[in-house]
Amino acid sequence: MLYDAIPTPCFIIEEDSIRSNAAILESVRRRTGCHILLALKAFSTYPVFPMLAPSLDGVTCTSVHEARLGNEEFGGEIHTYSPAYTESGILDVLRYSSHITFNTPQQIKRFQSTIKEWHHEKSFGLRINPEHSEVDVAMYDPCAPFSRLGTTISNFDPDCLAYVDGFLAHMLCEQSAEALDRSVAAIESKFGPYLSSLKWLNLGGGHHITSNGYNIDLLCSIIERLQTSYDLQVILEPGEAVVAESGVLVAEVLDVMHNDMDIAIVGTSASTHMPDVLEMPYRPDITGAAKPNVKSHTYRIGGMTCLAGDVIGDYSFDRPLEIGQRLIFEDMAMYTMVKTTTFNGIELPAIAIHYSDGRIECIRQFDYSDFKSRLGPVNGKKQHIMAQEQYEKTSVG
Repeated sequence: MLYDAIPTPCFIIEEDSIRSNAAILESVRRRTGCHILLALKAFSTYPVFPMLAPSLDGVTCTSVHEARLGNEEFGGEIHTYSPAYTESGILDVLRYSSHITFNTPQQIKRFQSTIKEWHHEKSFGLRINPEHSEVDVAMYDPCAPFSRLGTTISNFDPDCLAYVDGFLAHMLCEQSAEALDRSVAAIESKFGPYLSSLKWLNLGGGHHITSNGYNIDLLCSIIERLQTSYDLQVILEPGEAVVAESGVLVAEVLDVMHNDMDIAIVGTSASTHMPDVLEMPYRPDITGAAKPNVKSHTYRIGGMTCLAGDVIGDYSFDRPLEIGQRLIFEDMAMYTMVKTTTFNGIELPAIAIHYSDGRIECIRQFDYSDFKSRLGPVNGKKQHIMAQEQYEKTSVG
């Protein structure tokens, strides 16, 4: 009933859960002295940043736009990594970032004059690939065979150490401290001789620190040992751990049909609103529902697009679903709002915040202009005519 008045579909971010996660991360920072950053690739809803900023050291980014957003709305350290930079792009990244990490020694060599020029006020790093896999899904494994992400020891050039202050090694995906321990052993096995020359070691993201049962004591011992052994600063950049279990997606049942099984069409979409359901893949929980055939009524929940595979999953309910009924998809803060699309012209979900005092505020709704403006000039015909005139002048010239 709490969500009955909001527009649907709608992402709702829960302040209490955000602050609870932030408190756990802050306790790790205080206990070890490590730095913890929010990975904007997982969550970039900046109206929530004031809830997080006091507990974290900054953000980590993979593009100029993310770096600019972090600089403008979060503050603190702005760490940017990209698989490759362009001549113009590196200057934009430098404008907004405190730390810039390169993917290969070749990129460092290409931009060594820029590094020399900025090294007095920026910190530079190299992403390494210890060739140790902990992730089961190949799409999400940064250390999978033939990975383009990071430099292996066989391709490492020690001369690049003259230009960098640290290493970035990202190896995990929603995983345990035990997986981190094994990954750190791989880093030390391959790159150990170079760690003492660094100022910092960024252990990337994928640390499920705020999940139930996570071994925080082991995490802290790993961090403390690295910092003591190599006299460097350890950095973590979780995304999901910052906003895990802190958001939901509310959608209405629009229709119910039958094709050898009961099917419900809902006013959201796996394809456009929660693409990780198809990419990961995984089946999000629905409040009050269970796995198929556990409760009395089983339904396949499908989305609004024309994509045949736009299926969220199979669920069972105590009672038959009714048109107009609202379903609450759980744990929908991470990798959703940052990944939504307007495929088929499907309207993007609204975004709301459920504050600790009980208020729910809708902070953003989307409409036709958001769909149209992504596909052409904002001012439409006028800009089209200007472009045509410019083309004609160029052709004549």
